[in-house]
Amino acid sequence: MSNVAVVYWSGTGNTEAMADLVAEGVQSAGGKATVIQATEFSVEELDAYDAFAFGCPAMGAEELESEEFEPMWDAVEPALPGRKVALFGSYDWAEGEWMDLWRERAEAAGIIVSETVIAKDYPDEEASDACRALGAALV
Repeated sequence: MSNVAVVYWSGTGNTEAMADLVAEGVQSAGGKATVIQATEFSVEELDAYDAFAFGCPAMGAEELESEEFEPMWDAVEPALPGRKVALFGSYDWAEGEWMDLWRERAEAAGIIVSETVIAKDYPDEEASDACRALGAALV
C-alpha cells in the first residue's frame, strides 16, 4: 500500500479543503493518506512516505505563503528529487501563475512534478474531481 503525505498550508480553508480531497483520492485508490499542516512536517519525515502532495495557496504577488509554508518547502525541496511529488493550491486573483512558478522552481531543483491542480477560491466540482484524481495518481 502506498503511503502518501498531503502537506499543506491554508489561510482561508480553501487549500485545506483541497488537501482533504487529495487524501480522499489517495484512499479511494487503496493508499494511505496522512494530512499534515506545513508547520508539522519536516525533512526528517520524508522517508516515511512513498509520495507527496504539497498544497499552498497563491499569496501576495503570486508567491508561496512565506511565514510557514515556504520555510518548510525550502527545507524539503533539496531532498525531493527522485520522489513522487504533486502540487496543489487555491488562488483568488490573477490566473494562477504562482503554480507555474512553483512548478518551474521545483523542476529547476530536479523534482519531477507529476501533476498540479489549482482552484479559484473554494474548490468547485471540477477542482474537487481534479484533487481526488491527483491523490489517486500518487498511489
